[in-house]
Amino acid sequence: MTSSLGVAVAGFGWMGRVHTQAYLRVPHHFPELARRPRLVAVADDVPGRANQAAGQYGFSTATTDWRTLLADPAVEAVSIGAPNFLHREMGVAFARAGKHIWIEKPVGLTSADASAVAAAVRESGVQGTVGFNYRHAPAVAAARELVAAGELGAITHARFRLFSDYAAHPDGALTWRYSRERGGSGVLGDLAAHGIDLIRHLLGEISALVADTAIFVPERARPGGATAGHARGTGEPGPVENEDYVGAQLRLASGARVVLEASRVAVGDQNNYGFEIHGTRGQVAWDFRRMGELSVSSGTDYQDQPTRTVQVGPGHGRFGAFQPGAANPMSYDDLKVIEAYHFLTSIATGAPVGSTLEDAVRSAEALDAMSASVESGAWVAL
Repeated sequence: MTSSLGVAVAGFGWMGRVHTQAYLRVPHHFPELARRPRLVAVADDVPGRANQAAGQYGFSTATTDWRTLLADPAVEAVSIGAPNFLHREMGVAFARAGKHIWIEKPVGLTSADASAVAAAVRESGVQGTVGFNYRHAPAVAAARELVAAGELGAITHARFRLFSDYAAHPDGALTWRYSRERGGSGVLGDLAAHGIDLIRHLLGEISALVADTAIFVPERARPGGATAGHARGTGEPGPVENEDYVGAQLRLASGARVVLEASRVAVGDQNNYGFEIHGTRGQVAWDFRRMGELSVSSGTDYQDQPTRTVQVGPGHGRFGAFQPGAANPMSYDDLKVIEAYHFLTSIATGAPVGSTLEDAVRSAEALDAMSASVESGAWVAL
């Protein structure tokens, strides 16, 4: 029997909108849902933004203070899409209020923040899902199956990349994202967090790493008011406090070696995210910009072994909920619909489905280790 679930969205920037649209779409793609979301409240402190969201998407109530949602009995679950520095306070408060939470990564500024939210979720008996959306691409699911089945042999080495140009323009505004107190570790939390999750999801745990970081745009103009996206700054210049780039070498518990790079100032690259995984008998590669494709080489030729392009289809991951046949494209927003499905399923069953707060803690611990490695210049064990 299907029942409704009252959901709220706290923080209605781009990510809050994506979560909201996922809630509205998820019953269309997963009609078997036992709990169907009902939009009951939206909170955002930018004047007028919450009211506009309520009018556009049909939330029952709107507020500028997210704390009013804590005691609202109609709110059973909350999406947290606010900036990083609010994740810990919001996540802990909502969990302790008995609300299930779907929270965006990196879940705070440090592993201590992520651990605090994870503990609150665990102790309160609620469900918690984290926004590691790239693991939900059906091609990533297919790659994981290839690795697990031994089709590539023993994994030897891999490269993961997350290159973007969203901060490449030197006139981009000095928003919270570039402050260590409010944005944390810059591109580490913003992009490398996804890379760590993909590495763990596909290849297993990390045993040690060494890292290097850099700030390439050291100063930006302060914003003239509330900003959306990556607007241009119009005020006085101020210092960029956190990282534009990170490069890391990782040793995995399996013995494999991995290179991870992430940049937010990669001119010429827009969402150039992906990986190449090599084993003793083959290779698999994925590019987010061609989300439904895998490049695969497997067999026993070893030398001069050909590579083929595989178009993933209904047999891979959750592809069948969106398209009837291979090579029909899916989108970023579809990955968030899958995430919503996992969140709602975990609430209905009482058991975690998909990425959890424990995954966020492991990712944050790796990011902290990167920062420690930069300070010491040495390898750091996890």
